[in-house]
Amino acid sequence: MSTLRESVLEAFRPGGPVADGDPAFRRRQSQLDLALAVADAITDRSTLVAEAGTGIGKTFAYLVPALLSGARVLVSTATKTLQDQLHGRDLPRLARALGVPVSLALLKGRSSYLCLHRLEAARQAASWPDRAAVAHLASIERWAAGTRSGDLSEVAGLDERSPVIPLVTSTRDNCLGGDCPRYRDCHLMQARREAMAADVVVVNHHLFFADLTLRDTGVAELLPTVDLLVFDEAHQLNETGIAFGGRQLGSLQGQDLARDLLACGLQRARGLQAWPDLAGAIDRGTRDLRLACGGRVAGDSAAASGRAMRRLRWRDAAGRAGFAEALSRLCAALASAAEALDTVSELAPDFPRLAQRCRDLQAIAQAFTEPCAQDLVRWVDVGPAQVRLVESALDVAPMLAAARARAQAAWVFTSATLGDDDRLAWFTGPAGLGDATILRLGSPFDYARQARLWLPRDLPPPSDHRHPVAVAACAAQLVEALGGRTFVLTTTLRALAVIADELEARLAGAEPLIEVLVQGRRPKRELLRRFVDHPRAVLVGSQSFWEGVDLRGDDLQCVVIDKLPFPPPDDPLIEARSNRLRREGGEPFRDLHLAEAAVSLKQGAGRLIRSESDEGLLVVCDPRLRTMGYGRRLLAALPPMSRLDEPDEVMEYLRGLQAGRPRD
Repeated sequence: MSTLRESVLEAFRPGGPVADGDPAFRRRQSQLDLALAVADAITDRSTLVAEAGTGIGKTFAYLVPALLSGARVLVSTATKTLQDQLHGRDLPRLARALGVPVSLALLKGRSSYLCLHRLEAARQAASWPDRAAVAHLASIERWAAGTRSGDLSEVAGLDERSPVIPLVTSTRDNCLGGDCPRYRDCHLMQARREAMAADVVVVNHHLFFADLTLRDTGVAELLPTVDLLVFDEAHQLNETGIAFGGRQLGSLQGQDLARDLLACGLQRARGLQAWPDLAGAIDRGTRDLRLACGGRVAGDSAAASGRAMRRLRWRDAAGRAGFAEALSRLCAALASAAEALDTVSELAPDFPRLAQRCRDLQAIAQAFTEPCAQDLVRWVDVGPAQVRLVESALDVAPMLAAARARAQAAWVFTSATLGDDDRLAWFTGPAGLGDATILRLGSPFDYARQARLWLPRDLPPPSDHRHPVAVAACAAQLVEALGGRTFVLTTTLRALAVIADELEARLAGAEPLIEVLVQGRRPKRELLRRFVDHPRAVLVGSQSFWEGVDLRGDDLQCVVIDKLPFPPPDDPLIEARSNRLRREGGEPFRDLHLAEAAVSLKQGAGRLIRSESDEGLLVVCDPRLRTMGYGRRLLAALPPMSRLDEPDEVMEYLRGLQAGRPRD
């Protein structure tokens, strides 16, 4: 037995360091099995893919061997919230419990850090969009005087969607680097220096992939020095990483460039060029391109898949009237602006950087006028506020292969949902991890006792326009019986709007009042806080509520899923992956569509039971689970919940939950 395995066993023994450091710790064999597998990967410098069911405690399972090994570690998570939790709570607590002296660093993307140079420029801005923006700027200025990290998440009350944030943070395009007058005080550079010196660095997936291709924030320099890389919530890796395997041209890029060009020109070179005309031409070209792509779509029709953006086939977008002309006019506007900026390049370091931004954006725009490479796919993301031209790889396998070649280290990928077969092919295939050791560990929860599954009969098929109304009618009955504490998860934003309106109408007379909370009407964090604080509430949400929500106890006791979460067949990326599968002899529906649906269904169902004491009801309002042969595969992907068949049984169970009666 290796020394590291022995240390892990000692750490997890009853009364051992982990138990002493966490009063809520419960010894679970599955957690120990995962920790030992991670220890083996560290010792052998091998690759481990581990699906660890909800409740195993995978965070401690990979952190304990990582800390005990003395290895230099890079941990990547799905979100900045999880980053903060790891860096601010889990890692310090475990390091103390294990008695391991370790230096920690948190590294986020540029948009998380205050740029002191751009803050000074923002103070001089001639106009602001509204009073709220002025108030946000004042809050940032007060906080800036005392912050050490420069992390904007420290600013109390600052909404991450605030229009002020892009004005006081840098991008790779507008950063002046070593020419910046505030370079020595730069918060981002300080974070990079701390990361380079730390034993354990916590990043996020977006930052990891961005840096692999852009070499912008220090992760690429870290790779050769790291002994262990851990990717938590690894199921998001492929979707996060694909955009970095190609190129993007977003309308917001053009608008930001036009704004910066105008502000800098008027502040530092007024009268030397027609700055309003130059900026206006870029802005008009960007807006014309957005309109040609069908921009400013209504919120309820965005994204057949429930995303905030919907994907439009490239041939459909490029064939629209005005598309080619708008792209050409934007190229010309960018070229004119670059020439004008060259004439004032010696006045301030901002001008050469602005000129380079114009040329870089022009090169990307020009590339989109040329044919797409065979191994890539193009589409247009269309949303309420912007459009984005995207050229992407079909998966992250090439990027991960290159990264693994650079870092001869142990690689660990873990999540509660990575597939529905023994090889976890849904994840390992696109990630190029066919050589990895595979470990599947089920949840320690007693689902047969803690949860019930109901598949309502007599509902119209999902293709029927009456289906969302029928789902709302079913959900309203459940919500009234339980008195709230319910999530209704939809697969499309269009269905979300219909179900939310119908629920509001049906629950309007409930006494006491049942509040209907709807995704998009408030920020996600505020919706969740309101849901917990107001127990007589139902929350209707789409994609962003299918995962990453951890409500325990009585806060959430019923989850209703409107239909099976198949990917939309007309999604350009899904279409391209399907075509590749056919060329390789695969079957797209079986190998891609069903696998995607199984993973998403597991994610949605995973919102219900989050601890050993939770109880609740899962309802899937899709008749195909009963009538189609593939329904067995999807049901097998769900936790082994006890089944209820009759509505009377369901209502009795919910009334028992509401009354707090003990259940069998």
